[in-house]
Amino acid sequence: MGTLTVLCAIVLLGAYAIIIPWALLSRMVTSIKRFIFIIETCIFRLKSKKPISVNYHFTRRCNYSCGFCFHTAKTSHMLSLNDAKRGLKLLKDAGMHKLNFAGGEPFLETGFLGELMKYCKTELNLQSVSVVTNGSLVSDRFLRIYGKYLDIMAVSCDSFSEDVNHEIGRGKGNHLRAVQKVARLCREYNIKFKINTVVNFYNWMEDMNEYIDELKPFRWKCFQCLLLPDENSGDATIRDARRFLISDEQFQIFCERHKHHESFVPEGNDVMVNSYLILDEYMCFLDKDAKVQSKSILQVGVEKALEEVRWYKDMFLERRGVYDWQRNIKNAGGDGCGKDLD
Repeated sequence: MGTLTVLCAIVLLGAYAIIIPWALLSRMVTSIKRFIFIIETCIFRLKSKKPISVNYHFTRRCNYSCGFCFHTAKTSHMLSLNDAKRGLKLLKDAGMHKLNFAGGEPFLETGFLGELMKYCKTELNLQSVSVVTNGSLVSDRFLRIYGKYLDIMAVSCDSFSEDVNHEIGRGKGNHLRAVQKVARLCREYNIKFKINTVVNFYNWMEDMNEYIDELKPFRWKCFQCLLLPDENSGDATIRDARRFLISDEQFQIFCERHKHHESFVPEGNDVMVNSYLILDEYMCFLDKDAKVQSKSILQVGVEKALEEVRWYKDMFLERRGVYDWQRNIKNAGGDGCGKDLD
């Protein structure tokens, strides 16, 4: 919570204390948080930046059941290919350089995914196109057709123990083979290979150094397990991630054990919230911390939709959101990675 948020909260609490009994204030926490969100959004949108890097979760469907998933299968909705292309064109015109496809599991919709990858590279000329996958459905056939349109493939791998993967909900004893297959295919098709790890109660003590040395990802993102309202935080959600949570100290212990890897990029809870631009299956921006969904960019445009959520460029940069995100930077052309941030 930033300084502005704290000051607003103090002022509001003081004002309410004069009007109503203190005992009732606890019932107004949600309303206060919502009010603060509106104030913050009004102020920060005056300094709004271009949507440099966008995460498009075009489907919520998945063939895994990871216990801490933050984008669960609450709906099976997907846009038509033409509507999705129209939305991506709007994002490009608004300043997007990099698009990351996510889910759900994107490879459940290979035709949709592949055609959008091709469109992003051949029609929109985006600097970078990436995808996050659990790896189970990635095929040589798909990459023979569409691999040339993909800069980065990130595979989710939270443990190198199949017992731990089973406890988490990743696969049925075959997840590590899928990870190794993706690493091999990325080498064959000149795609940058990335690993995403959620550090949680079941893996924070694990030593992954030997396996990271073997797989050699160009980037290894390690996220502290995070609770998000309406997604993975309680009895009313599809997932309940509370049993996976770890303390900041436990996360730091994991980081100390692995920080010597050049590819290592840790992300604690303090830098994750509001540093990602998340676009859902309706092409609405999500502010998951405040439980806010913008209007669809297909209805109101990118600028108007961005006014309804918070995205902090400083936090985006702090978590190293700009990096060498092209598969072959020497021959890619253009302005380079993330040059035009203002």
